[in-house]
Amino acid sequence: MRPKTRNFEDLVKQYKQELLTDEKKLSQIEMRLENKQTQKEQKKPRRFSFYD
Repeated sequence: MRPKTRNFEDLVKQYKQELLTDEKKLSQIEMRLENKQTQKEQKKPRRFSFYD
């Protein structure tokens, strides 16, 4: 049996949904990276200098 062929509109709809899902995943990854960087900055000891 051959797989059912999909029409153009269905493919566009599927690809659009996949793109939206990818965007969501990317934004979640960006948020996690930002959180890690802020945590890293908060843990870093601050050095004092006479020249500040």
